[in-house]
Amino acid sequence: MEIINNGSGCNEDAGYSKTESWNEEKTNEMAGAYSKILDLIGEDTKREGLVDTPVRVAKAVQFLTQGYNHDPHDILRSAMFREDYRQMVIVKDIELFSMCEHHMLPFFGKAHVAYIPNKYITGLSKLARVTEAYSRRLQVQERLTTQIRDCIQDTLKPMGVAVVIEAQHMCMQIRGVQKQHSVTTTSAFTGCFLDHLQTREEFIHLIGQNLH
Repeated sequence: MEIINNGSGCNEDAGYSKTESWNEEKTNEMAGAYSKILDLIGEDTKREGLVDTPVRVAKAVQFLTQGYNHDPHDILRSAMFREDYRQMVIVKDIELFSMCEHHMLPFFGKAHVAYIPNKYITGLSKLARVTEAYSRRLQVQERLTTQIRDCIQDTLKPMGVAVVIEAQHMCMQIRGVQKQHSVTTTSAFTGCFLDHLQTREEFIHLIGQNLH
């Protein structure tokens, strides 16, 4: 894996820099494939604007699918703490960006994740990182929702887990049916959220409130 530090476009005086990482061998192979695709759609890969496009796309795709390099269970285990807290923990409005596996077009939106601890809690940022690890793969929203749920349930073994995702799909907005304002909502529950209507309703109510 080659690590590239690129300060262009960053305020280095303020201590900011951009770090990107990619596999050089994969990048070269993928760039050749993307160059062929450009040829097949009728473009001139030698014109100025496209000379470096195959390499840029190869690097971008590796960034967009970096979730394959992370184990979400390990993310949670890296910050597990014993705590006698048995009320609902919610992290709402987690921004997510993913790619539909059917057309390799983006879908994006937000996830709301909750669990009721049973002896163990995890760092709040880890719930967002688990969402990121699964979303940065080729996905369908339905599977993404259950993967986040199952990872939390299997690792923390809480009294219950709730996940709701709301997303817009470019494969519906710019091709096919072309419905610009459609939003897809999926949900998945375990334990208390599945068995107790009042608990589930409390979760739905809280994620719908603008409490901040």
